[in-house]
Amino acid sequence: MTVSARLLRAAVDAADPGDRAWHWGPCDPAGFAAMGVAEVLLHTYDIAQGLGLDWRPPADLSALVLARLFPDAPAAVPPPAALLWSAGRAALPDRPRRTAWSWRAALPQED
Repeated sequence: MTVSARLLRAAVDAADPGDRAWHWGPCDPAGFAAMGVAEVLLHTYDIAQGLGLDWRPPADLSALVLARLFPDAPAAVPPPAALLWSAGRAALPDRPRRTAWSWRAALPQED
């Protein structure tokens, strides 16, 4: 995970804050950083599950990803559980597992 984080950091650090790239709409460096963090957290979870390990994403990183990519995430749920639910990885006590989802990395369209 450390190497992935360093690569992501280098890419985001090299980008100008005004830079835009396409991911279902114009996305700023912060959006791409959030997607990169989400990918690392979610796929680490997937790997851990496949190996029978009890691993959950860290709460602080989960909260940051949720704030940027999943504005519809349930607020009354711990961030790791909300992230796993938002990305279709797990059910919540009051919500079934999502079978379709997408994150919102693109910035709102400017007129």
